[in-house]
Amino acid sequence: MRPKSEFDAYADDYESALGQGLAVSGEGREYFAHGRLAFLRDCLRDRGPAPSRVMDFGCGNGTSVPIIKDLLGAEAIVGVDESARSIEHAAAHHAAPGIAFSISEGFVPEANFDLVYTSGVFHHVPVPQRPATFAFLRDVLRPGGVLAVWENNPWSLPARYVMSRIPFDRDAVMLSARRVRELARAQGFQVLRTDYLFIFPASLRVLRPLEAMARRAPLGAQYQVLCAKAA
Repeated sequence: MRPKSEFDAYADDYESALGQGLAVSGEGREYFAHGRLAFLRDCLRDRGPAPSRVMDFGCGNGTSVPIIKDLLGAEAIVGVDESARSIEHAAAHHAAPGIAFSISEGFVPEANFDLVYTSGVFHHVPVPQRPATFAFLRDVLRPGGVLAVWENNPWSLPARYVMSRIPFDRDAVMLSARRVRELARAQGFQVLRTDYLFIFPASLRVLRPLEAMARRAPLGAQYQVLCAKAA
C-alpha cells in the first residue's frame, strides 16, 4: 500500500491553513503566486520562445496551474505531487485541455519538459532526499530546459514568522539560496541567477517599487534560483 503524504490531511482545507500564515502580510495566496510567475515570465523572455511543456512540481491542489497557463502560455502543463488526495482535488477543480495531474511516485522522467516550476517544496523534502529530488527534476527536463526553484528565505524574519503560523510549515527545514545553488550544481545544472522578492507587506505597498533595486540582496521573504540543464 502506498504510504500517505503528510499533505493528504490538508488537501481539503489547504487554502485555510495557508491563509493563517499569509494573513499577517495583508495579501492572499494569489498575490504571491501571481508575483512569482510574473517574475519568472520576465526572466524567461531573454531565453527564447515561451516554454511549451511545463511541470508544476509539488503542485498541491493545483491552484497555480491556471496562473501558469495564463502567464506563461504553456501548451501542456503537468502538475505532480506526492499527495494522492491533493492530486484528486487538483484534477477535480483544475483539469482542462492540455492540463494533467499525476502522483510523483512512479512518474517516469522522459527529458521532455521545457520548464519545471517548484514553489515552497524543498523545505518539506527530507534533507537526505534533496539531491535525488534535484536529479529527478534534471531528468524530466529536456537539454537546455529551465528549473525555477522558489523557496522561503531563511534570513527573513517575516518569512519565518509566517511559516510558524502555518500548521504544515512549522516543522519544515528551510534552506538558503546558496544551498539550492549547491544542490543544483551537484546535479549538473548551470545556475543562471538568484533573486529575492516580497520585501514589503500590504501596509507598505507604496514602497514596493523599490524592491526591484534590492532583488540581489537577501531581504525578500522568498527567493528564486533559476537554473538550466546542460544543453
